[in-house]
Formats: sequence, structure tokens, C-alpha cells
Amino acid sequence: MVHVGKEIVNALEAQGVERTFIVPGESFLPVLDGLHDSSIDTVVCRQEGGAAYMAEAQGKATGKPGVAMVTRGPGASNAFVAIHAAWQDCTPMVLFVGLIPFSDRDRESFQEFDPKAWFGTQAKQVFVLDDPSSASRVVADAFFQASTGRPGPVVVGLPEDVLYEEFEGTVYPPRPVSRGGASQGQRDAVEKQLASAKRPLIYAGGPGWDQETSRKLAEFADAHNIPVVHDWRATDRIAFSAAANAGWLGYGRDENVARLLDDADVLVQVGAALTDVPTDGYTLRQSPDAVNIIALMDTALRGHSGAVTEHIVASPAEFVDALATLDVPVADEQRYAAAHQAHLDFAAISQPDTWRKAPEGTAHLEEVFRQLQEQVGNDGIYTFGAGDHCIWAQRFLRTEQFPSQLGMRNGSMGYSVPAAVAAALEFPERTVVTIAGDGEYLMNGQEFATAVQEGTAFLAVTVTNGQYSTIRGHQEKYFPGRVSGTQMVNPDFAEVAKAFGGHGELVTADDQAAGAIERALRKVREERVPAIVNVIVAQELGLPE
Repeated sequence: MVHVGKEIVNALEAQGVERTFIVPGESFLPVLDGLHDSSIDTVVCRQEGGAAYMAEAQGKATGKPGVAMVTRGPGASNAFVAIHAAWQDCTPMVLFVGLIPFSDRDRESFQEFDPKAWFGTQAKQVFVLDDPSSASRVVADAFFQASTGRPGPVVVGLPEDVLYEEFEGTVYPPRPVSRGGASQGQRDAVEKQLASAKRPLIYAGGPGWDQETSRKLAEFADAHNIPVVHDWRATDRIAFSAAANAGWLGYGRDENVARLLDDADVLVQVGAALTDVPTDGYTLRQSPDAVNIIALMDTALRGHSGAVTEHIVASPAEFVDALATLDVPVADEQRYAAAHQAHLDFAAISQPDTWRKAPEGTAHLEEVFRQLQEQVGNDGIYTFGAGDHCIWAQRFLRTEQFPSQLGMRNGSMGYSVPAAVAAALEFPERTVVTIAGDGEYLMNGQEFATAVQEGTAFLAVTVTNGQYSTIRGHQEKYFPGRVSGTQMVNPDFAEVAKAFGGHGELVTADDQAAGAIERALRKVREERVPAIVNVIVAQELGLPE
């Protein structure tokens, strides 16, 4: 007999799933039984939030739905944070949630909840598998919904008793997903606008990218002297060093990038909407007369602000191919070169004689990021969640390949370590580095144990200053001198790494940074041992100047 749990796994294999991130529960034991003899790698995680974040990170990095499995009630609630993140970041993922038996429904049974009520506002669709014969179809539908149009999270509820039933239904193959495209009329419209533009600009971000699309866009932009600016937490859509790269928008951005956005007479948006963060809270590029050409798979243009001149329902890959066919003049070379130089200047580490004095027993983050720039190389994949430490990572870590930046656009903390685990598993040949604040690390740092267990490795740089720095900054602005609810006492994360079975280094002065990072990277690259470099920094130094 093939029970429904086994067929769920068969359907996942048919979808090309190679890995699932789980926290086990008795509510989906037949699925675990199906995974026993499966080719799918089952990554056993320590908390459902970590497992679901890993699935989100894999979906973001590969463009294919990441898969997580959790149990009912508390397990589902822990995973909810990643569903919210995937919704706001347009990330394809499928979350399977074990449920109470069908026969116990609506009786306030142990760990009972309504998955459609819980997830309905943050998931593209919520399925509940009440019919055993529909198992294969529901999985196929879930993956299609997660990938089509505006990608996002889909939740599949699995009633416990249904999973034990015999599967006698139809086996469904994967459903093809349209990538859209630009009609001849739309190509002509884009060509006409760019032909008359004096200050064209490309804005890139969102889902649907790959290394080839990244390369093609950089080549098109360079051939026509059109600067490319990136959405927040999406700076790997073209290479950091590409001549067209003009920086990124959002929190901590360079003023030059904001001017480029507002001054452009024609803006071409590839894969990303002008939401509140890149527009500085709906203050940049809000004129109703602005010329905005938007290539976005979301037919509803959710999140976009400002004028819409042309909306082309096309993925970045399809639209970039269309751009290459256009007869577009070469724009101002001086403006183009100046935009790239401003980007390089903004991402350069300042000289030590300009740094603010650091108290005894602390290091400068400038020196830490200088060493990361020099030692990681061009193959780095960088992950981070939320907090002041992310501004340093966004600004100074050089993203040379796609994917190379996995971050949270919804400001979700606790993402850094789980995302690093997922990236290291998916791209074992590359160097994965996560930047985690002390507050953020302790939200999902337990997944360091998952990396040790899986034999995969990454470098975690913990920025330790004993406070929630972002909130402290807001507090000082509105209630100066009245520090409340933002201070922490931390363990030595270097010793924590060793306790987990990894490698740990402690940095309390600038001259220790180079050696600590070198030793940690050697462990990661040569021995496949995950490592933490715990950097002690002063509370008052804050954001980069």
C-alpha cells in the first residue's frame, strides 16, 4: 500500500525537490515515513522558525519553492514569521503543516487551529488535504501557486488521519509556469521612451533572477550608459564591480542614489516595485508625471508607488532578453561614469585616522569589514536579517555573483544563521558569510547545530555590543538619555561555537581581526567546519559614517 504520506513525498520528488527543512511532529508521521526511502535530503532543524527561514532562503536563492515541514499549533505559529517574510519578499516556498485528525476538527482538540484563518492574509493560498485521492494534485497546485505570477508562500495543511489512508488517486506532473513577455507594441513603447531619454535609469530587484539574466542586464546597461540602482536587500542583481552598478536604495543608502532616482527622466523597473523603503517613505519619485516603465509579473502591482507609464507582465529574464533587441541610443557617458564612481566611493572603507576612538577591549567594524573584503573573494554569499549590523553588510560586502545577498526586506530578525545554513547546503562550493548582531544571533543561532549536524559550513560574524542597536538609536532620537528595554548581557559566541562543535574566534581589538577571520575561513573552506568570529564593538560607535 502507498499511503498518502508516501504519495506526498513522491509528489515532491516529481516537483524536483532535493531538500526539505523540518522539525518533526507526530501529526505528519506518514510523511516522515515516506522520506525514509526518498532521495530528498531531510534537514532536521532545531526550531520551526529556523526551518521555515531556511526554506525561504533556498527559495530566494534558487527561484524554486523552498520546502519546510512543521507540526500543528505551536509548530505552525513558530513558522509563521517566515511566511510573512516570504510574502513581503515575493519568495516561492511551500510550508507543509501537520493538522489534527479530520474527525477531531472544530472540537478545540489538542493543538487545533484553523490554517486558513491563520495564514490566509500572508500566503498566496492555503490548502487543506481532506481528500486522500487529491494528494498529488494538491502538491502540484501548491508548487504552481508558489511560483506563478508574483511568487510567494503557499501553505498545505495535512490532517493526521488522512495521511494514513491509501492513495488511489491520479499522479499529477509539475505544471509549467509562464514567465510572461513583452509584446511588440510594448517593446516599441519602451524603445520610444529610451530613445528620447536624457537621463535613463534602471531599477532592479525582486524575484526571477539568475546569473545569466544578471550578466545580460549589466551588458545592456553598459552598452547604453544606463546606470542600474538596486532595491533594498537586493544588491546582487548585477555585479558589484559592473560598470553600470550605481548602488542601492533604502535604509542607509547614499544620497547620490536618491538623486539618480528622482532626476531620471525615464525609469525602467526590472522585477521590483517602488515600495515605501526605496522611496524613503513615499517621498522619492512620486510625481504623477514621472515616466516609469515597470516589468513585473504581479498584475496587481502591489506595493508600487508613483506613476505607471507602461506595465509589462514579464519576468526579469524575459524582459532583459527583450531589452537586448531594442534600438536604443547611448546615454551620457559622464553621468554614467560618475554614478558608478559614487557607488565605489560609498562602499569604500575609510582610513583608520578618520575612525572614532574605540574603547579598550573593542574593535572597529571598519577593520572587520576591510578584512572580509580582502579575504572572502568574489564567490561570497552573504546573509543577514535585521538591525544596524545589516547596514554595514549592505554597504561594504561586495556582491559579485547572483545569488550573493540573502536578506530580509521585511526587517525580520533571526534570519541570518538559518539562511546561511540553507545557502551553504545549496552552494557548497562557495564561501557563505553571515553577519549577525548579538540580538539577532540569539533568535535562531541554535541552527548552528544544524550546520554541524549536516556537515556544512559558513562563517558567522557576530557583532556584539550588548544592545538592540536600531531600537536604541530610535530611543535616543525621541527620548534622549532614557535608555530602556534595549540592553542585553551576552555569552561569548566564540565559546558557543566551540560548544556546538564548530570553530570560534574572539576579536576585542583591530589587530586581531585579520588573523581571526583568516583562521575561521580556513576552517570553513578546508575542513567544512562552521565558525563564529565574535567581534566586540562599542555601543556608541553605531552606523558607518
